[in-house]
Amino acid sequence: MSKLRAMIEGVLAVDPSAEALEFEKVWQTWGDLANQKNALDAALGKAGFGKGARIGVMVRNRAPMVPVLLCLFSTDRCLATLNGGAPDEYLAADVRKVEAPVLVGLAQDWARPDVRAAADESGAMLLELTGDLADPVRVLSPGDPARWTHRDAPDVAIEMLSSGTTGTPKRIPLARSKFETALLGAAAYEKGRDADAAPRLRSGVTPVFAPIAHIAGITGVLNNLLAGRKVSLLEKFTVDGLRDMLARHKPKVVTAPPAALRMFMDVNVPKEELASLSAWRSGTAPLDPKLADDFYQRYGIPVLQNYGATEFAGGAAGWSLQDFKDHWKDKYGSVGRLNAGIEARAVDPETGEPKAPGEEGLLEIRGANIADGKEYVRTTDIAVVDADRFLFIKGRFDGAIIRGGFKVMPDDVVNALQQHPAIREAGVTGIPDRRLGQAPVAAYIVKSGATAPTDEELNTFLRGLLMPYQVPTRFLQVDELPRTPSLKVSQPALKALFPTEGEDAGA
Repeated sequence: MSKLRAMIEGVLAVDPSAEALEFEKVWQTWGDLANQKNALDAALGKAGFGKGARIGVMVRNRAPMVPVLLCLFSTDRCLATLNGGAPDEYLAADVRKVEAPVLVGLAQDWARPDVRAAADESGAMLLELTGDLADPVRVLSPGDPARWTHRDAPDVAIEMLSSGTTGTPKRIPLARSKFETALLGAAAYEKGRDADAAPRLRSGVTPVFAPIAHIAGITGVLNNLLAGRKVSLLEKFTVDGLRDMLARHKPKVVTAPPAALRMFMDVNVPKEELASLSAWRSGTAPLDPKLADDFYQRYGIPVLQNYGATEFAGGAAGWSLQDFKDHWKDKYGSVGRLNAGIEARAVDPETGEPKAPGEEGLLEIRGANIADGKEYVRTTDIAVVDADRFLFIKGRFDGAIIRGGFKVMPDDVVNALQQHPAIREAGVTGIPDRRLGQAPVAAYIVKSGATAPTDEELNTFLRGLLMPYQVPTRFLQVDELPRTPSLKVSQPALKALFPTEGEDAGA
């Protein structure tokens, strides 16, 4: 039996009557989770889908999805993720593309005609998660075995959709051994908890609202449940939803991206509502250190960033509370210290020659949960790794805008825009330019109660902070920036807000 399976089954058995998962203010017990997990296992096993079988799941942040994760990861099946929150046309296309022999979804997704038609065409076995604890799994169609062309993925835990921040999401296979290493390694960061410790239930409730269609949400749910901690699941992030969770559960730690921090600051949530928090963890997108400073000054709560990627099955670097106390000022702007067992270096993008500690280059990284664990994997991030193993991310190499031969890093422009007193958050991207090849453009959200600056005012403001070639050629005020489910700014959707010559605004 794998350690992960032993941990899942062990924690489910500690006290089946105790509360484990809250969704929409309704609690399920550990026993409820175990019964739903076992029902799905039985349905799959009866149909002949055992270890290694690829199970396509239209994932949403809803209660019936949690037992699905527990089932697939404790039985060595492969979770092929589909984003249940995607538009009908996109989800139907992904159902066709995934070629999974089994498709699992909620009743609300099977009621979508285009999605159901695509599933029927695929010949997959169709299972519905009913939400009924007495009868949690229903077979909608046994499927057609003759059309199962990609039935198994024996060594893969998850075929995970990337976030789609910079382009079309792609499905990334995460080896079971690497996924387990990442999950088990997380236990070492909590006092009194490791992979060999006896399972026990703990006090406290942890809010989780990262989308479990992505790795951050999956690890957020599993790490807390494996620790024996109760989880309160939110379908998607809202300021009011998190405020409600803080009021009712008083957690010590919250994990939310920088966009959520900005929303809290903009609404000016009263300090007493965050009194239970000892730290706010941040990931999925770059964190402006000034935002972290402002939040700390207002609320007295450290913001602890981490750095990771889908391909890493989780984090590779991050701030601990002790490092924040000791090094926040002298390591200002870092995404944190490299995790134990992780090595990283900056290299010359052209020659691959390693840079000295403290020098900027393209980030390469290796570790037990990354690729083969031996070779360095090249990322698309421009970075500095210093002599104390602190990592600084300077921007994305593949996201650079080349304007007439000059390189413009979008993050530099975003950071400058967000220094304007009227701007809450900004997004910058490049669009085609007939004369210069590319040109930077910017969309921004105005703070509550502030007056939007004119384009001329923004131009003047930015020329005091940036080189002339870095200043956007167009500005657009928006009520909300287009985002991926993990609250990152979506570059393709951002580009679509700025039609090029001859295009219409929704083209």
